[in-house]
Amino acid sequence: MARETTQEAFAAAWADGALVIDVRQPDEYTAVHVPGARLMPLRTVPARCGELPTDRPVFVICASGNRSRTAADWMTSRGIDAYSVAGGTGAWARAGRPVAAGSHEHVA
Repeated sequence: MARETTQEAFAAAWADGALVIDVRQPDEYTAVHVPGARLMPLRTVPARCGELPTDRPVFVICASGNRSRTAADWMTSRGIDAYSVAGGTGAWARAGRPVAAGSHEHVA
């Protein structure tokens, strides 16, 4: 089972350049996302786990934390050090942290 990380711990990891995977749908990602997050919609995670590193933590985020737990569980079962971000992008934005919108320039 994947571990969950707090918004505060995630913010610190993000500031240090952590790998962030956003498992929402492309339209959700385009509307608002954590800067630098790579898009990997939940349905694509099983087929794309091989694209992720196994030698450093991967932070998985969605809208509220439900899809990210599912994705992080799958990743963990594949040997990836995955953490689901509690509260998701919604909590990140509500806390006044930086957000990006628009193009898929950071798509995985």
